[in-house]
Amino acid sequence: MKNSFPCILALAAILLIATSIHAKDTLTVYPAPAGAALNNDFTVKVRQSGHAWQTTPTYLVQVDEVRNTDHHTENASMSYFDFSGEVEVSVTSNRGPIQTARIRPLSCGIPAQINGNTITFKLTRPQNLSVEINGDIFHNLHLFANPVEEQIPDPKDENVIYFAPGIHQIEKGKLMVPSGKTVYVSGGAILMGRLVVDHAHDVKLLGRGMIDHTIHGGIRIANSQNVLVEGLITTQCATGGSDGVTIRNVKSISYYKWGDGMNVFASSNVLFDGVFCRNSDDCTTVYATRNGFTGGSKNITMQNSTLWADVAHPIFIGIHGNADKPDTLENLNYINIDILDHKEKQVDYQGCMAINAGDNNIIRNVRFENIRVEDFRQGQLLNIRVFYNKKYCKAPGASIENVLFKNITYTGTHSEISIIAGYNETRKIKHLRFENLRINGQLITDNMREKPGWYKTSDMARIFVGEHVEDIQFVK
Repeated sequence: MKNSFPCILALAAILLIATSIHAKDTLTVYPAPAGAALNNDFTVKVRQSGHAWQTTPTYLVQVDEVRNTDHHTENASMSYFDFSGEVEVSVTSNRGPIQTARIRPLSCGIPAQINGNTITFKLTRPQNLSVEINGDIFHNLHLFANPVEEQIPDPKDENVIYFAPGIHQIEKGKLMVPSGKTVYVSGGAILMGRLVVDHAHDVKLLGRGMIDHTIHGGIRIANSQNVLVEGLITTQCATGGSDGVTIRNVKSISYYKWGDGMNVFASSNVLFDGVFCRNSDDCTTVYATRNGFTGGSKNITMQNSTLWADVAHPIFIGIHGNADKPDTLENLNYINIDILDHKEKQVDYQGCMAINAGDNNIIRNVRFENIRVEDFRQGQLLNIRVFYNKKYCKAPGASIENVLFKNITYTGTHSEISIIAGYNETRKIKHLRFENLRINGQLITDNMREKPGWYKTSDMARIFVGEHVEDIQFVK
């Protein structure tokens, strides 16, 4: 008996911890404001175990479908909620019976149970997802399961610009955010106008609300320092001429021409963490001198994110710069990313991961790590070139050096031949390293057994390695 008391204490402690953890499980659903643009393609409900279902609104968002060379705006759906712990989600298709259903990114491994015209599934952590019924990717449900907000600013604070639930018409179409201010857009709030941080510092743009899907260029950060954008839903989120910018759990969906998601121009120390981009042009770019911003870009990281390019590139680096006063783009990192789609007919603008040096740009120290590429519709896995694109550049690029591709997987059949090519003897690509490159499960290495001795290793990966490329390795 004397030994049982510690066991009882330990069991009690475990039960206490378990109860405490369960007590912290939360779920927050935000009603839609009156007059919001909704889409009734789906009915979305969510609940905690043992609790009643709660309906979460499904908003209208628009996406761009390219058929041959024509662009078509399609109506898709978007829904969001916050939770911790575990929740069950129910999605009912109001368009008809469900034959097949998939939840992407596929790497999340979320199985869906189909019952008539409803699917159910469980979530154990916050995720940004696409729910696709009967293979339809243009009338899908974008489901944003957010973490619970840890700190909500006080609406009475003089340094807080607070948007409560409702539709808010922004005067003159944009709100210029001053230094030292926090803009909070609560869940259930919709802004009819842009948020602009220009020549400001120490600014926060926070919340669970959204900038309406019709607002082009929803968020703009220009010539500013120490800016945080977190949790919002928008069309675009561009950063130019800035330093010390963090963009976390921001969702960007666009449908219009030149609808790039998250551009970086001539900026330093920019972090994208947990973002979702579905865009009608490049999802994320890093450029040098461009659009009135001057200089190079450095220390840019995107991590834990999901990219879906309905047009152009998921990741694009380097075409724009100052040909007369060359720029450098360096220390660029893309880590733990799912690429859901890539659709581009023009060979010059293909590549899920594209580095195209133009305008005498030097591009160096680029890292792609833990990138999972699903079966995109049309394009290339890689496009790495020093080139002269006369449409956009005044000169060819200078060089691309020190690029690492580590733990890259592609599963699919639609990839065209990738390209790696320099420009001439003085404008080369140097030091490319592929570690654990897997295409449809096959490991591509310089000493792989399947490779005939007279093949280049790149042939096994369907990568054309052209002239003026030095030191390229494929290793485990």
